[in-house]
Amino acid sequence: MPEPTPLLRRIAAPFALIALAAVLAFQALAAGPAAKAASGHGTVNVLFAGSLEAVMNARIGPAFDRATGYTFAGYPAGSTDLANEIKGHVRQGDVFLSAAAKVNASLEGARNGSWVSWYAPFATTSLVLGYNKRSSFAAQLKTKPWYQVITEPDFYLGFTDPRLDPKGVLTVAALDAAAQRYHDPKLKAIASDQSDLFPEQDLVGRLEAGQLDAGFFYTVEATAAKLPTVTLAPLDEQATYTITVLNRAPDEPGAIAFVKFLLGTRGRALLHAAGLSVDASPAAAGTGLPATLAPVIHSG
Repeated sequence: MPEPTPLLRRIAAPFALIALAAVLAFQALAAGPAAKAASGHGTVNVLFAGSLEAVMNARIGPAFDRATGYTFAGYPAGSTDLANEIKGHVRQGDVFLSAAAKVNASLEGARNGSWVSWYAPFATTSLVLGYNKRSSFAAQLKTKPWYQVITEPDFYLGFTDPRLDPKGVLTVAALDAAAQRYHDPKLKAIASDQSDLFPEQDLVGRLEAGQLDAGFFYTVEATAAKLPTVTLAPLDEQATYTITVLNRAPDEPGAIAFVKFLLGTRGRALLHAAGLSVDASPAAAGTGLPATLAPVIHSG
């Protein structure tokens, strides 16, 4: 077939541009409601489990700001501690991310303030022992079972308070299980040692500063902080992260936009890159899931 002449090309070009503009206009019209819901202005206050601090502040928050025009404002702490602060009107937020599904129950119902009506589990992470590579026990942790090394004299271990943080609950469960499995009562004693307890948001810093030889962390934390780790296998303790829009959220549209971003394609990719196992199709527990979240969360 002969090539079009220059004259024909000049005549056809405007029609091609018109056709392209029509296609783009149609796509924008079709995507209009979703795009409008995912963009805006103002500050979205996100209360999240302290183990997500690095991924939220360094990855999710900045990407959400760029994608939507909103401003991410995050506050990390132990999940149970956060729930208590929400109930006590100490802290107000738009979105709540917990590291344990059952924490949401403490915010459900009239007697708990009816802060939560629904929540969606969206990712999991494993409990591991992270250690300071400059620790005098680092070589032993590479060659000996972890449950033997942590009982050595002058070994400084850290974990979170089980009364305030689900990771502390999993840590105590792992230590108790190891004590029974390996017939070592010293592990049981460690599980109840109050001197080993630290706030979740402080634990990585204390380890990196050399105040601790090792601590119990989630893989997502250890990945972000580049900590060497030891698996607890055959023990397997995992945390499940959940997300909800708090009832009476000061900025509900912003909260909806954040959830849609986090559980959308870009957000899931960032979570996966941070070392989390991400649910591709989260299902909501409870009632009252906003219809605008149907593209990223389905009713359970």
